[in-house]
Amino acid sequence: MNGGTLAVLPAAQPLAAGSSAAHPPMRLARLLLIAHLGALAFGLAGLLVALPRPELWAGDPAAARVFDFGMRYAGSLHIVLGAAAMLSFGFATVGRRRTALFFVLAVAVSLAAELIGTATGWPFGDYAYTDFLGYKILGRVPFGIPLSWFYLGFAAYLLGGLATSRFGLKPVAVWTVAAGAWLLTVWDLVLDPAMAHEAMPVRFWEWRESGAYHGTPLKNFAGWAATGLAFMAPSRVLWRADVVLPPRLAWFPFVVYAANVGFGMALAASVGLTGPILLAALLGLAPAAVALGRWSRDEAPARDGAVEDIGREGVVG
Repeated sequence: MNGGTLAVLPAAQPLAAGSSAAHPPMRLARLLLIAHLGALAFGLAGLLVALPRPELWAGDPAAARVFDFGMRYAGSLHIVLGAAAMLSFGFATVGRRRTALFFVLAVAVSLAAELIGTATGWPFGDYAYTDFLGYKILGRVPFGIPLSWFYLGFAAYLLGGLATSRFGLKPVAVWTVAAGAWLLTVWDLVLDPAMAHEAMPVRFWEWRESGAYHGTPLKNFAGWAATGLAFMAPSRVLWRADVVLPPRLAWFPFVVYAANVGFGMALAASVGLTGPILLAALLGLAPAAVALGRWSRDEAPARDGAVEDIGREGVVG
C-alpha cells in the first residue's frame, strides 16, 4: 500500500457577511446528515417509546399513521440517509472516483459476506434477518445492510486516517486500514447485542446460536474485522494515497460515527447492557474524539481559503 498523502481541500471558502451561498456538494451533505440524525432519533423514539407504550398513539389516527410509517420504513430510512450523506461528503472532499471506489468495494464485499454468512454461518455465525429492514436481496440480506457497511465503514476509515496521522503511527497506510476496521468493529460491540436482544420489542436479526458475548458469538467480531479489512485495504491500494481531513471537515465523519454508536448505546441501555456501552465508549468514541480534539487544537485548516475542484478529485497532493 504505497503512495503519498493527500491533504483534503476545505469544502468551501468562508462566507462573506450576509452571504447565503454555500458550496453545493457540502451543503447537500450537511442536509443529508441532518436528515440522517433525525431518522436515527425517529427510530429510537419508535423503539423505546412508541412500541412499549401504544396508549400514547393508538387513539390518534394521525399518530397511528406515523407509527405505521415507522414500522414499514424507519429501519431502512436512517441507513439510506446515512449512506447518501457519506457519499455526498466523499464526493465533496476526497473526490468522486475515490468515493465511488470505496462505495463499490464496501457494498460488494459486505453483501458477499452477508450472503455467505446467512447461508453458511461464516464468517459471523448462524443468524438470520427479520423483515423489519425492508426488501431482502436473494431473500436473505436486507438491501440497507451493505449500505450501512459503506457509510459506517467510510466514516471509520476517515477517522482511522485522522487518528493515525495525529498519533504519528507508521506505516500510515497499514495503520489507517487497521484503525478503520477497528472502529467499525467497535460499533458492532454495542449494536449487535442490543439489536438482537430478546427484550427488544422489535428485533432486526436473530441468532440461531448462542455466543459468549451477551449472546453474540465471538467469531462475529472477527468476521466484522475481516470484512472491514477486505474492503478498506483494496480501497487504500486503489486510492494510491492516504487522505488527511482538516479540522473543518473531520467533524463530519465523527458525527456520523458518534451518532450511530450512540444509537446502539441507547438501545443497549434500554435492555440493561452496560458492558457493551462502556466498551464502545472506551474503544471507539474516546480514541476518535481524542484524535479529533488533538487535530483541531494543534493544526490550522489545510490551505484555508482554497476552493476545491470537485470535478478533478477534490484533493491536492
